[in-house]
Amino acid sequence: MNQAHTLSSSRPQQIPDNKASVNKASANIDSSPLKDIKPGARRFCVAPMLDRTDRFCRYFFRQISREAFLYTEMITTGAILHGDQDRHLSFDEAEHPVAVQLGGSNPEDLARSARIAENYGYAEVNLNCGCPSDRVQAGRFGACMMLEPNLVADGVKAMRDAVSVPVTVKCRIGVDDSEHYDFVRDFIGTVTDAGCDTFIIHARKAWLKGLSPKQNREVPPLDYPLVYRLKQDFPELEIIINGGINTLAQASEHLQHVDGVMLGREACQNPWILADVDKLFYSTQQDTPNTQVALTRDAVVAAMLSYAEAELSRGARLQHIVRPMLNLYQGQPNGRRFRRYLSENAHKPDAGVAVLAAALETIQPTTISAEA
Repeated sequence: MNQAHTLSSSRPQQIPDNKASVNKASANIDSSPLKDIKPGARRFCVAPMLDRTDRFCRYFFRQISREAFLYTEMITTGAILHGDQDRHLSFDEAEHPVAVQLGGSNPEDLARSARIAENYGYAEVNLNCGCPSDRVQAGRFGACMMLEPNLVADGVKAMRDAVSVPVTVKCRIGVDDSEHYDFVRDFIGTVTDAGCDTFIIHARKAWLKGLSPKQNREVPPLDYPLVYRLKQDFPELEIIINGGINTLAQASEHLQHVDGVMLGREACQNPWILADVDKLFYSTQQDTPNTQVALTRDAVVAAMLSYAEAELSRGARLQHIVRPMLNLYQGQPNGRRFRRYLSENAHKPDAGVAVLAAALETIQPTTISAEA
């Protein structure tokens, strides 16, 4: 696993803020092999989760799995075009493969934002057509865009014309009363005609009124067979299934019917679930880099110590760096002590790497050395 932090975070080349900036022919695109997506790379993905999958979380996940395909939390086009681009888009190259998820509906804004994200080095641009929150609806994007498939198609085409990396779509199986198969089939067909060949499909419909985003992840019933049917009807497309997947056994079952699976909050509640992903879904051995270092929880903490030291020197707060680590020892002896120590100390203004090191000391050495 990656034991040392790469000090050079991904940064974009400077591009002009005008329509010409989305023209691939005039752009000096970085063709780093880190951006290349291998066939089957999306067999196991970690979902874009708002206020969860930030760059600290993604770096942490990458210490556990070298192959799982990672996504940013949704970033709106407005935040990219008018906000602090480095804060929203900078990431460590060790996070690859990683995709950016955009929220927006204006094709020109999407194209400009995709072009900027590509210059930061993201391997894929994903369009959010699944979020049902009121705030997202007010901006005319997210799940409500499924009701305007031609608008989605226009956005996809604009982004494909602007970038050389893949453009994908994450959506639901329906919206409100538009939950019949024909609705989602026609949506997929329209967007496919615009050049999208990868769809991540949450196997629940979205209720735009009356349910919170959390309830929309739990209340509408799951319909996995409908997603399987989409794969049967569109065999040339890459179909990735999302929703209610909490175990690797479930993921394996879904892969009998679709091309990939996407795990959501289980990865945050039980991050060690990622430890077997490479072996089960990518047939890769933990042979490079640092083949002599076994994949253990304490080895992951050691890697995060180095990373945290570098990030703290840049002004990051320890509480943000370690937040995704709180459940690392879930179910292990003294796991609660590890979590409690970080929760009680990482938020302090002067908290440094010594806090993380001390949290590791709350785990008995016998527990650490017994892991494999």
